[in-house]
Amino acid sequence: MNLFSNTNSNKRYYTLDYFYKQKFNSKVFKVSLNAGFSCPNIDGTVGTGGCIYCSNTGSGEFAGNKNDDLVKQFNEVKAILHKKWPNAKYIGYFQARTNTYADVETLKEKYETILKLDNVVGLSIATRPDAISPECLKYLTELNKKTFLTIELGLQTIHEKTTKLINRCHSLECFDECVKKLRKNNINVVVHIINGLPYETKEMMLDTIKHLNKLDIQGVKIHMLHILKQTKLGKMYKENPFKILTKEEYVDIVCDQLENLKSNIVINRITGDPKIDDLIEPNWLTKKFGVMNDIDKELAKRDTYQGFNLSILNRSKQIISNLVKKNDIVVDATIGNGNDTLFLADLAREGKVIGFDIQKEAIERTKKLLDKNSIKNYQLFEKNHADILKVLKNYNYDISEVAIVGDQLVTDILGGNRVGITTILVNPMSDIDMPLTKIYRFIEKKEIKKMTKKGIFKVGRYYD
Repeated sequence: MNLFSNTNSNKRYYTLDYFYKQKFNSKVFKVSLNAGFSCPNIDGTVGTGGCIYCSNTGSGEFAGNKNDDLVKQFNEVKAILHKKWPNAKYIGYFQARTNTYADVETLKEKYETILKLDNVVGLSIATRPDAISPECLKYLTELNKKTFLTIELGLQTIHEKTTKLINRCHSLECFDECVKKLRKNNINVVVHIINGLPYETKEMMLDTIKHLNKLDIQGVKIHMLHILKQTKLGKMYKENPFKILTKEEYVDIVCDQLENLKSNIVINRITGDPKIDDLIEPNWLTKKFGVMNDIDKELAKRDTYQGFNLSILNRSKQIISNLVKKNDIVVDATIGNGNDTLFLADLAREGKVIGFDIQKEAIERTKKLLDKNSIKNYQLFEKNHADILKVLKNYNYDISEVAIVGDQLVTDILGGNRVGITTILVNPMSDIDMPLTKIYRFIEKKEIKKMTKKGIFKVGRYYD
């Protein structure tokens, strides 16, 4: 059974494979190409020398040979991948250097050569935010109407000091503006970031991810910094070694980044796989699947997933999930719209959920929701909290064996305490409230603020 959405392999993040299969109803793989483009950061247009980590292939180590025509490159790379996925479809991936850095006629000739090939369903074009001219943007907008188009933009970091050190030669403002222009024309954007850049802290890397949440992007590629031979970065490292992230540190940072990244952003890559012969550090990168497995294990250990930290509701659900067993009898003291009742019924699927609410509308709405989801293990009562004990006696439960988990101070907690039942106040698992509940919440905020000032309890702290 698949326990997580946006994945077909129980990954705890939104996988690219799942995205492609949902969109194209087929396995899809990218065919990396080297179209022989240059870069404005090499030829002097915006800078010289290129980014200090960039290899002489322009980050196209697994692309084709630039001396071969694009069709030959495509067929050679495709043949290798086709052995594993014989019925797959393809996306042409213009990977090496800056793949929009040419006049529109040149771009058309190269892009549309690939689009004419059998079973090609789209293009991914890697480029820089300062290398999409107005004419190019107009052409990309037209192309986007004909095929599935993704523009992959290199950001690497949001921090200006690091940007200058690695010689990116564009500003964060330039990047953000480019994203806005692409999205205004409904063009999908995937952003590249690098963890482990010289002298960056974990907090700085998390800041980069948090910035992405503010943008309308569709995907992200997370890389670990490769220190390669015959690069300026390689020379810098040999002359003045800086700290390299260990595998354990990288895994920890990536998991934190995933927890803080919006859940609708597709993870296009979660680690890199440099060529062994070119690599100086870190050597652990040569075992790509080992790194990916360690990320999976760490997320499972934390019991978290992509976007987990963006809502306190997720933490509430995690706590309750750890408390409720499959054969428990669970009380939903105020069912409201029934979302919490549905969640609890799934946890106690071999037990029962007993729901209470004084509003007939809440009972009807919850019953409709539970029946729609084929939930049978429930019983709803149009009663107040004073009747909870009477109902529970029918299930032979002693009061000492019962706890009410509720998200309303005025109703759930006060009601439970009045009849002598242990109560646990959690944050709401849904942000949709009935009209009367909204009034209660207004009162609760004021009371919680008073109790917090008096030190009666602290929000977010667990009391046993």
